[in-house]
Amino acid sequence: MKEEARERGQATVEAAFLIPVLLVGLLLLVQPGILLYDRLIMHAAASEACRLLATKTDAAGDMAESCEAYVRHRLGAVPPVSCFHVHEGGCSWEVSFEGDEGSEVVRVLIANEARPLPLLGAGGALLGILNERGNYRIEVEAEQQVQPEWVYSASAGDDPSEWVGAWMG
Repeated sequence: MKEEARERGQATVEAAFLIPVLLVGLLLLVQPGILLYDRLIMHAAASEACRLLATKTDAAGDMAESCEAYVRHRLGAVPPVSCFHVHEGGCSWEVSFEGDEGSEVVRVLIANEARPLPLLGAGGALLGILNERGNYRIEVEAEQQVQPEWVYSASAGDDPSEWVGAWMG
């Protein structure tokens, strides 16, 4: 009987050491998962914004505003929780656009910050991967050619009406 009590005590001591190690290990896996989720959503929104900029020109000339509204709607998939997206005092997404359907290349840049989880902030500060506010800065840039390469090298140029003439004649 005494031997059984000793083995139970040993299991309790082992669990007391193992549980904190497992929790820290889990915490170390959660933060990269959160940052990866943010980057995936941001990259998808930036890529779709490139496609919109490259294919649609608004007659009123405010395509950037429409595109920004679309991007911000897509970024709504990121929860407004500080470890995903610092959202204190208003939306902190930074969205910028370059180019339109008349350009050779369109580019979209999306940036944001995420607060590190407890305990990881100290490690991030020691590694120098946090900014001056103690947050991770996440930036995503997407770039897309407006027309495929063959369009620019074709004898008909980049005017679609000339393509029809070249095909018909």
